[in-house]
Amino acid sequence: MSENQYASGTIYGINGPIIYIKGQTTFQISEMVYVGEEKLVGEVISLTKKRTTIQVFEETSGLKPGDKVIGTGGALCATLAPGIINNIFDGIERPLREIAASSGKYIKRGFSMTSLDTEKKWRTTMKVTAGQIVYGGTIIAEVPETPAVVHRVMVPPDISGKVTFAVPSGEYTISDCLIKVRLKDGTEKALTMTQRWPIRVPRPVTERFLSTQPLVTGQRILDTMFPLAKGGTAAIPGGFGTGKTMTQHSIAKWSDADIIIYIGCGERGNEMTEVLEDFGKLVDPRSGNLLMDRTTLIANTSNMPVAAREASIYTGITLAEYYRDMGYHVAIMADSTSRWAEALREISGRLEEMPAEEGFPAYLASRLSTFYERAGMMHNLNGTEGSVSIIGAVSPQGGDFSEPVTQNTKRYVGCFWGLDKSLAYARHFPAINWLNSYCDYISDLTPWYSENVSPHFMDYRGRILALLNTESSLMEIVKLIGSDVLPDDQKLILEITRVIRLGFLQQNAFHKDDMCVSLTKQFKMMETILYLYDVSRKLIAMGMPMRILKEEGIFEHIIAIKYDIPNDKPEMFEDYRKDIDAFYQHVMEKNA
Repeated sequence: MSENQYASGTIYGINGPIIYIKGQTTFQISEMVYVGEEKLVGEVISLTKKRTTIQVFEETSGLKPGDKVIGTGGALCATLAPGIINNIFDGIERPLREIAASSGKYIKRGFSMTSLDTEKKWRTTMKVTAGQIVYGGTIIAEVPETPAVVHRVMVPPDISGKVTFAVPSGEYTISDCLIKVRLKDGTEKALTMTQRWPIRVPRPVTERFLSTQPLVTGQRILDTMFPLAKGGTAAIPGGFGTGKTMTQHSIAKWSDADIIIYIGCGERGNEMTEVLEDFGKLVDPRSGNLLMDRTTLIANTSNMPVAAREASIYTGITLAEYYRDMGYHVAIMADSTSRWAEALREISGRLEEMPAEEGFPAYLASRLSTFYERAGMMHNLNGTEGSVSIIGAVSPQGGDFSEPVTQNTKRYVGCFWGLDKSLAYARHFPAINWLNSYCDYISDLTPWYSENVSPHFMDYRGRILALLNTESSLMEIVKLIGSDVLPDDQKLILEITRVIRLGFLQQNAFHKDDMCVSLTKQFKMMETILYLYDVSRKLIAMGMPMRILKEEGIFEHIIAIKYDIPNDKPEMFEDYRKDIDAFYQHVMEKNA
């Protein structure tokens, strides 16, 4: 269809990223449009008989009433094809590396470039032949996209029919016809490697089901205390400097997700620069290649247009769903949803909508739920299983968890990893407060932990959380009258929880044996700490004062386990168990 056959209109009013067209038009809701002589990208967000409202994803300075708006006939879509992995996009999937090479450090207004390289030839192995029946999701070809990811070219979800033509295996661009399909109405459809999908529409699946396996991160407080299921959702709220971004970095590097989508949504430019530089250098511990070989970055910094920031998380989740449809487990890092909510608030204010709490729009909760509900463990159309896990950072002003974004996010996530300013300032990282955090996936994941790690894993986890909660109650007494008045059994609880906090919950991201810890070592650490507690409690019951137990140095010895035992040598824990037995015997003999 030629450009003049699409809907068009004339700008009547401009309010920041919002423009208005007076009178009734033939635009469609959510239609992508080009605005002004520079063809700025926009989207129709409201239609009435009297007015059409459009949000523009670029800076609108220079636009004026009377400028033309041209429709495209379709929604704002993501381009899905080989070339997504190991790439960096802005909020509307424009490739930043290529833009930098063409236009310099700053994106020129109206700059138009295809999202993916249409000239590069990919080594393609065909999986279908003429005469086969294909349907939505059928894998028609495989392309080695990076050393870590095999791209499975699929039939679009809304197409099915008989293959009348298929190219042989070879090298093709993402625009070359791979197969032709005769549809039910008798017409033929040529399919390439490329799909276009509206970013605000979830991709279809056969079935959503409960996930019974965790996303293993190598971070003890996450894997043991508050595990995230594959296909689950988690929020990381915290004030400035508490470690939201670093926690997401650790998960991105060490988790057992197949693919990472990192969305820098409204973050500071220097922080996003650090992300781009670090991810380009990080080595993937799974393959030894660069981590970028299974990572896509979406960078939309705080000085970029707010409308594109609002679209960025939908772009990211659409890319994630596409790889999920291939049978991959995808983890999304959204940093941060608070900046995304602020973009919603600004756009809502420009639209003169009635504000709700703290000026956020009344539909904040529904928009958050729409985003988080696109996570899940799925049976795909092609029979494979894949998942999208969402880990969203929340940046409440002043660290106040009672503000609307944090409170509404808590309604839709299964894990809440609350970061604590006092822990961060005490250099205790990850600074996740074990009293404010929770996990809703424990009952679903318990069978997996019992079968793959130990039947006692969740029992030990429960005991450790109970000790930490008891410590919290005792510390209220200690703050009032000091610890000397406590009986020895309660002094023991304070000492063993110190071991738990320093030796188990605190983790050193720069130590080779502590930066990422296997589940086996995590279990053995819990087992050893609880064995020390049981032995010490037996001694206390026999009348041994806590002062004598602390003099032996056994508690400091157990704290050092995290550094002294490598991940691949769990048999060394037996030596520490013998040390605890020797400690028991020595105290008994010393005080006989």
